[in-house]
Amino acid sequence: MPEPIFSAAWISLRIAVFALSIGLVLFTIGSSIRTLILPRAANDWPTSFTFGVVRRVFALLLLRRRDYVSRDRIMAYYGPVSLLLLLPVWLTLILVAYAGLFWATGIDSLYDAFVLSGSSLLTLGFASDNTLLHMILAFTEATIGLILVALLIAYLPTIYAAFSAREAAVRLLDVRAGTPPSVTAMLIRAHRIGKLEELGSFWRDWEVLFSQIEETHSSLPMLVFFRSPVPEQSWVTAAGNVMDSAAFVRSTVDVPVEPNADLCIRAGYLALRRIAALFGVSHPAAPRYPEDP
Repeated sequence: MPEPIFSAAWISLRIAVFALSIGLVLFTIGSSIRTLILPRAANDWPTSFTFGVVRRVFALLLLRRRDYVSRDRIMAYYGPVSLLLLLPVWLTLILVAYAGLFWATGIDSLYDAFVLSGSSLLTLGFASDNTLLHMILAFTEATIGLILVALLIAYLPTIYAAFSAREAAVRLLDVRAGTPPSVTAMLIRAHRIGKLEELGSFWRDWEVLFSQIEETHSSLPMLVFFRSPVPEQSWVTAAGNVMDSAAFVRSTVDVPVEPNADLCIRAGYLALRRIAALFGVSHPAAPRYPEDP
């Protein structure tokens, strides 16, 4: 009597492990799709967890740093390191999931299942099993591993193209507003060269740029953590300076009304609000002055 009960429980356990392992494989594939392929804002737990853990490690590295330049030099590595660590996280999840699949389908030792999973994932070939089911599992695991590596490699040019476009605008703002950017410096310089009444094209360019930033920084959220090459420059402060300058021109400077300034302001706060919402940063849904200055 005890033997059938034990066998039934053992079979039930293997079935449960098989189902959980399939779920973990699908979860990991979904994570990579949401992070690297999906062209819209989407929160992903493995990605958020990885960036959060790395952020805590970098916070420890900053404890002895007091000046901003040295802190910025360290934090410049935060985005790239976190992005690079996503691949080992995904591969580890796949390795664990397929170890469960191998064990659930007949590999008696958890150690042997783990070794077979690692050999299949990394295409090392030092461990194998000749049964058809295990060969199919090994082939699918190797395929998933190669796809994850290829996706990340193909992803890097995309993210750096978006980064370069953003930073080009930040550097061009340095020409007009200085570093760090200043509203007064920008408007005084425009007045000196006789361009104070011809800022319409500037507002139009930044209206388009805000739209692009909203799209890239929501579909590629790790771009938010890629810092500017110059410590005193930042896309966040640049965006704030442009909106402040547009607001100052519209409210205070005696020049003809420029509707593009209003559109630039709206494009800016819409972009920043949607990026903030993606990261869970609280902000007024409909700010009103003077209640929300």
